[in-house]
Amino acid sequence: MAKHRLSLLLPILAAITMSAFSQDIQKLDPALDRLIAPDAKLERIATGFNKWTEGPVWTREGNLLFAEIPANNIVQWIPGKGATVFMHPSGYEGSEPYKGPEPGSNGMTLDPDGRVNVAGHARRTVWRMESVDPKAQITVLADSYQGKKLNSPNDLVYKSDGSLYFTDPPYGLPTQSDNDPVKELQVNGVYRLVGARQHKPGAPPERDKLQLVIKDLARPNGLAFSPDEKFLYVAESGKKQWMRYRVHPDGSVTDGTLFLDASTDPGDGGPDGLRVDTEGNIYGSGAGGVWIISPEGKHIGTIKVPERVSNVAWGDKDGKMLYITASTSLFRIRLKASGVRN
Repeated sequence: MAKHRLSLLLPILAAITMSAFSQDIQKLDPALDRLIAPDAKLERIATGFNKWTEGPVWTREGNLLFAEIPANNIVQWIPGKGATVFMHPSGYEGSEPYKGPEPGSNGMTLDPDGRVNVAGHARRTVWRMESVDPKAQITVLADSYQGKKLNSPNDLVYKSDGSLYFTDPPYGLPTQSDNDPVKELQVNGVYRLVGARQHKPGAPPERDKLQLVIKDLARPNGLAFSPDEKFLYVAESGKKQWMRYRVHPDGSVTDGTLFLDASTDPGDGGPDGLRVDTEGNIYGSGAGGVWIISPEGKHIGTIKVPERVSNVAWGDKDGKMLYITASTSLFRIRLKASGVRN
């Protein structure tokens, strides 16, 4: 397995180039002024990636990891140094060429102990690095539900009780469709893995602890909790909508309601990855850039990005830098808001 965790130190093309864009913040509500300063500037801090970057997470070591899905890489960006390949392969590990467009891993998050947890996407598992090291021990947390292989875990988030929630659409399968020959589960679910934080390093998956908590979404994608964990937000990419669910003390979720419908916006992009700030505002990929949505479900502004946005993550020591993964580049913008790190 060591060959699957090699650190490839080849620099990404033009990865250290930094450029700033003229301000292009679409303000739809005065509430945006509390979140973004008038002189905020979007910066492109790395570029030249293969078609689609995803899953950013700011580590406790002070750097950013993100997925370069078509290249089957996890990339590490270090302030002042740029980006290099951190892990290859990150997803599909077979010896034959992958038959689909997305062989890599996808979303990442930190558990309360600072360990990076990964939605394996084409690897069809959820797994954890025991340290932020490409040669670290890998622990598989989930690989199947009721005896059937997961589709392609897409994004994930921890609840404070140590349980891990993740989405499982078919985007990492060869045809990305519900009738893919290798798809074993009929549902594209949202799952809760009880006690994921406490899972012992190197131990096999505890399959009896995996719970299907949402089963009626066509393409569940990004997800995040409200700061008080009373609600779970899920991006429904197929319908270009954000959904909101009530979270109960036992970890179950009910009362799914439409939070915001973006299906009529003709712009490029749609609901995918998302994060929240400490006041409960949601920051998610949408048409034209990063949509900022109030806790009441109102679209209050958009950070315009010159590429199609996939996901976001809070970073830097103060948690006020928003990192943005897009089709071929990594961007960032400093905000007044403080993010909920995950």
